[in-house]
Amino acid sequence: MGRVYNFSAGPAVLPEEVLKEAADEMLDYQGSGMSVMEMSHRSKVYDDIIKTAEKDLRDLMNIPDNYKVLFLQGGASQQFAMIPMNLMKNKVADYIITGQWAKKAWKEASKYGQANAIASSEDKTFSYIPDCSDLPIDDNADYVYICENNTIYGTKYKTLPNTKGKTLVADVSSCFLSEPVDVSKYGVIYGGVQKNIGPAGVVIVIIREDLITEDVLPGTPTMLTYKTHSDADSLYNTPPAYGIYICGKVFKWLKKMGGLEVMKQRNEEKAKILYDFLDQSKLFKGTVVKEDRSLMNVPFVTGDADLDAKFVKEAKEAGLENLKGHRSVGGMRASIYNAMPKEGVIALVEFMKKFEAENLK
Repeated sequence: MGRVYNFSAGPAVLPEEVLKEAADEMLDYQGSGMSVMEMSHRSKVYDDIIKTAEKDLRDLMNIPDNYKVLFLQGGASQQFAMIPMNLMKNKVADYIITGQWAKKAWKEASKYGQANAIASSEDKTFSYIPDCSDLPIDDNADYVYICENNTIYGTKYKTLPNTKGKTLVADVSSCFLSEPVDVSKYGVIYGGVQKNIGPAGVVIVIIREDLITEDVLPGTPTMLTYKTHSDADSLYNTPPAYGIYICGKVFKWLKKMGGLEVMKQRNEEKAKILYDFLDQSKLFKGTVVKEDRSLMNVPFVTGDADLDAKFVKEAKEAGLENLKGHRSVGGMRASIYNAMPKEGVIALVEFMKKFEAENLK
């Protein structure tokens, strides 16, 4: 059956031309006689791959010179520990809980110091972003932590919290490179790449240099110290070499498409098609308050679990894959990352219209 429209939340759809290029280079990368999968990470050829990837990412995001870009492993989940281990000098940090991943990060940080949950939207199943204009920020807080786009619940911060001068740390796993971002507003901006950038196995950490020190919590493993990786340009040990190579190709694709301004316009256009339909549908409804809706992850329900299951099954038969919502919330979710073409969203809406006509009682 050819390619389907893949609405998976991650690992997720990648640009077709990137996959084709990788396929063409699978056995012989640019005359090296080897696949990138086989080459030494210490080789000149690979050094060019990782350095070019970093340079292209810096260009795309306008990353200031006083920030380091690290290509690491362990996913966002390992950063939940790495952040407090490296940044909790006063053993205090403030967390804003807007979903499962922020909650997990907060619980992990509690192992290393006092992690304060200073705002939460759990009272309404994380269907909104709390007001963050005047938060009870601890005077001793080393940082304020957010998950900027909530993959499971489909919410996104449109305004960054007022951290009252404290360092902002943000997990951007599911909105990475979906729109322009002012990196200088963050101390740390990081994310797993398997949603919007590449294959699972790489996490990118963009961190301000003054936050990279040897002064980490006692017992912090060498591998979980930012300085270890910063000093070694992400080559302290064998990096996730092939994953970084694919990320590099996606950065090139994004530059070719016109950069993050263009991606933002495209993403807004795609999301509008789906949200406009949900807003007038008599069968389906979105689960997020309008002003906090994500451009990347769109959860919706019919209100009937059996009908939801029927929808997911019939959608799959129609070549619309991975529309089942996260197991913790049920319903449906369409993840429409950068690489999802507009045609995919149109096909989804057409199918939803047909399903509604057939199933509306």
